[in-house]
Amino acid sequence: MARSRGKSSSSQRWRARQARDGYARRAREQGLRSRAVFKLEQINHRHRLLRPGMTVLDLGAAPGGWSRAARQIVGDSGRVLAVDILPMEALAGVEFIRGDIADAEVRSALDARLGGAQIDALICDMAPNLSGVRTLDQARADALLELTRQTAGRHLRPGGSLLVKLFIGPGWEHQLAALRDEFASVHLFKPEASRAASRETYAVCLGMGSEPAG
Repeated sequence: MARSRGKSSSSQRWRARQARDGYARRAREQGLRSRAVFKLEQINHRHRLLRPGMTVLDLGAAPGGWSRAARQIVGDSGRVLAVDILPMEALAGVEFIRGDIADAEVRSALDARLGGAQIDALICDMAPNLSGVRTLDQARADALLELTRQTAGRHLRPGGSLLVKLFIGPGWEHQLAALRDEFASVHLFKPEASRAASRETYAVCLGMGSEPAG
């Protein structure tokens, strides 16, 4: 019974926070799949990561907010592919592959969809299942970043771009160092739509395989 009350209390706190959250309210009013859409819009407004005609891969795409926004940006001349282990309702113009990108079968399915073509940008808003233990949570975040970097190395064209969520925690600097070794420039940006209390930030990585600027 105590566990039930705890879950109920936690759910009530979450609902109360959502009710106070202006971005969550706007997402509901506009019929968007998640408030994360506003994060991508703000990041792209600042850094012009996505543009018409691009081929974009959305990794960890469900429920589809970023995929939908990316599709609107790249337009009919572009292409959006999405991968997630979770189900996602169909989106017009978005090619969805359900599965874990760590699995060989899913990677093969993505290879087949691309048919040897490379992507212009990889966007990833994946987050680990949090335990509340910061060192464990950071290790999980590191594992997701490594998987994202491997996917970028496999599919991103030379000079392409990566947008990936990072969590500020113990030893997170080595994540930045790895990205800076692989891209010409890496900018950290926390959009206004991120909750102030969140440890998340985003790495906007430009120029895959190019010499670091400066």
